[in-house]
Amino acid sequence: MASPYILVLYYSRHGAVAEMAQQVARGIEQVSGIEARVRTVPAVSTDCEAVADDIPDDGPLYCSAEDLQQCAGLVMGSPTRFGNMAAPLKYFIDGSSGLWLSGAMIDKPAAVFTSSSSLHGGQESTLLTMMLPLLHHGMLITGLPYSEPELMNTQSGGTPYGASHMAGQQSDRPLDQDELALCRALGKRVASIALSLQS
Repeated sequence: MASPYILVLYYSRHGAVAEMAQQVARGIEQVSGIEARVRTVPAVSTDCEAVADDIPDDGPLYCSAEDLQQCAGLVMGSPTRFGNMAAPLKYFIDGSSGLWLSGAMIDKPAAVFTSSSSLHGGQESTLLTMMLPLLHHGMLITGLPYSEPELMNTQSGGTPYGASHMAGQQSDRPLDQDELALCRALGKRVASIALSLQS
């Protein structure tokens, strides 16, 4: 029988959210008995005829409805776009009504993460609005508790609503040690909760 997995689902434009996803996956992998499955979503085009290849040129595979349905938990990440998740991720989640109708996501743990160009660029509103469709799915939202010391020490990203990163105006600021630790802590927490709920 296949091991349970936490789905790390993200969209990344400049690479910061992709790096965060890898760190979340590292946190998940610290928990024995559960795996990380990293998936992304294709970009959305204004060209109505544009169709993405089934397999991306590089990086993780595109997420399928089955990846979402069969996960033991979900950690979802997006760049901040005007205080909301990016359109490609929203487009994918908007297409999950079949899972909502079946109740497939009910009682699974979920968490969110984001990156923005500026320190006050709408990170918290992005994290909070990303939670809304997950609540509609009946998922159990988890954040980061203040027992994580980096929440009190961070000079950039990191919130109790989920991991975050301040990428800078040129989107070239690497994740600092506090941001890295909080990404891993978020993955580890969701994985531990998922195993507790399964037992």
